[in-house]
Amino acid sequence: MKKTPSLRIRVLVVDDHTMVRRGLATFLKVFDDLELAGEAAGGQEAIQLCAKIQPDVVLMDMVMPDMDGATTTRRIREQSPSIQVIALTSFKEESLVQSAIQAGAIGYLLKDVSADELAQAIRSAHAGRSTLSPEAAQALVHAVSQPPATGVDLTERERVVLALMVEGLNNTQIAGRLTVRPSTIKSHVSNILSKLGVSSRTEAVTLALRYGLVP
Repeated sequence: MKKTPSLRIRVLVVDDHTMVRRGLATFLKVFDDLELAGEAAGGQEAIQLCAKIQPDVVLMDMVMPDMDGATTTRRIREQSPSIQVIALTSFKEESLVQSAIQAGAIGYLLKDVSADELAQAIRSAHAGRSTLSPEAAQALVHAVSQPPATGVDLTERERVVLALMVEGLNNTQIAGRLTVRPSTIKSHVSNILSKLGVSSRTEAVTLALRYGLVP
């Protein structure tokens, strides 16, 4: 164990399970350069505590009943950019990893991580360095390598127009339904075809139905 430094890294533990929080609190006592700054049982409490006590690093559960870890992370980072967040969870789903990193988490670890690995991840986060579990890293690589989902870049208005196209309405009829000029609808339809990578209304409607792009 290293010699106690003059300034310890202050850690906030966020988890809705009491036993997990207690276990992490005990873990922090083992390392001379780490200390427990506080505990939160949910996202809203974590946001309030961060504003009050300004921890250095937050260990964030990703699945909680009141507010998910990604939303909590985003709000903490918005109000206190200097606070680093490590997602610490039992889940390794690709969507969870992406949402955590996009929300501003600097690390993503599974709860079966060893004490030494977690301690090092906290030190790295405090120094501004990222730490990802192998599973999280693989999930991110897989996500980046996938082509964008069909229709993901359609605007809300374009989706409305596409839904009316699926109903079989022409541009003039859609314009009447939405109370806009036909030229406006023509522009929307052109954008829809371009974004879907098709050349006809029929193809656009087919894709819309195949991928569930409209209700």
